Amino acid sequence: MNMETTAIVAPPAPKSLEQMQLPQVMMRDILLKTMFRMNLSMVSELSKAICLPVPVTQTLIDLARSQKLLEATGTLNPLAGDEMGYQLTDNGKARALDALAQSEYYGAMPVPMAVYAEQVKRQSIRNIQVTRDQLTGAMGHLVLPGDLLSNLGPAVSAGRSILMYGPPGNGKSSISNGIRDALGDKIYIPRAIEYSGQVITVYDPIVHTAAEEQVDDPNSLRRTSNRYDTRYVRCDRPTVITGGELSLDMLDLVYNPVARTYQAPLQLKSTGGVFIIDDLGRQEEPPQKIVNRWIVPLEENRDILALQSGEKFEVPFDTLVIFSTNFHPNEIFDKAALRRIFYKIKIDGPNKDNFLKIFAMVARKKGMPLDEAALLHLLNVKYPTIDNIYANYQPVFLIDQMISICEFEGIPYQMTPELIDRAWANMFVREETIVH
Repeated sequence: MNMETTAIVAPPAPKSLEQMQLPQVMMRDILLKTMFRMNLSMVSELSKAICLPVPVTQTLIDLARSQKLLEATGTLNPLAGDEMGYQLTDNGKARALDALAQSEYYGAMPVPMAVYAEQVKRQSIRNIQVTRDQLTGAMGHLVLPGDLLSNLGPAVSAGRSILMYGPPGNGKSSISNGIRDALGDKIYIPRAIEYSGQVITVYDPIVHTAAEEQVDDPNSLRRTSNRYDTRYVRCDRPTVITGGELSLDMLDLVYNPVARTYQAPLQLKSTGGVFIIDDLGRQEEPPQKIVNRWIVPLEENRDILALQSGEKFEVPFDTLVIFSTNFHPNEIFDKAALRRIFYKIKIDGPNKDNFLKIFAMVARKKGMPLDEAALLHLLNVKYPTIDNIYANYQPVFLIDQMISICEFEGIPYQMTPELIDRAWANMFVREETIVH
């Protein structure tokens, strides 16, 4: 399936309360809490707040009226197209307060876990077929060895786990971000999901980037937008990036004891997208332990989470996991863990030719004129002192250092052997014993 030709199937909007597959009491209570907290009275406002179509919202209001929890205000609002207004009765206020004491959650109706799992299948990261052109386009700003894209492409298209390893400063993080940029389509993220009567919020503006909403032309014969279930937000495929700060408890459900609701853990928020574990080996927990936590999800496409009560339940796991480390894999994993990571890709430093290409590209971008004597000094005098080991970060580092010196000295940007020496001195610290 090519993502350029196949649009993601949007979740259809529910047409009745039965289609919602949520407990009626839960839906009614969320309606009452939303009216109470947001001080809303019009069906059109409520429909927007709880993210349900107007007819379904009206059915819910009628249900609450039949239970004497709501009453019509008896006045039509001319500003709202002569809509009937509704208000909470005394019993309705008492019920809303009682419901808020059990859970502060109000607003968008949650999506039942089973319904969400179906949507995850429709927009699976494993359905994406990334082409060489898409990957090259997303990484065009990087100078990469020719065979690297040949290895990365199949790994990304498989939507399985990738381990990138190699010396620091060679763009493992930039390549991870390039993979994210290559996944150019949009998916649907639920605002909240429901399991066993508990609400778990998923949509997070820090992780998820909402796409532009399509606005209908009022004169158009065909209305296109708002056909999907607005309990979801249409977003770019998400990316979660963690580094040395990652701890295993970040992968558990987060319970808020004040609001009495749950927040989805990082890997659930990244469903349909990419989860990057950068700097593996720098976390407090050993790398083996971190990878062990992912073994079941990576093999079985499902994760196990636990509620406060201790009850465990399954959630879909549909994420491209990228591990990135400066260590050799054999140093930090046993063979069983390595077997479970589908693709292992070594990201090496550039050779001399690619190093010069990167150096020239960075210099041009930053307005630094190239100088043959300075370059020969760098290649023939400085690099032999570190066994001619080149890294992708070095051109940017050296050129930025020379620019800073020129700006401080008030001279035009220039490259000289002397400036190369000064820049080099900041890149490596001389080995020496400090007397305390």
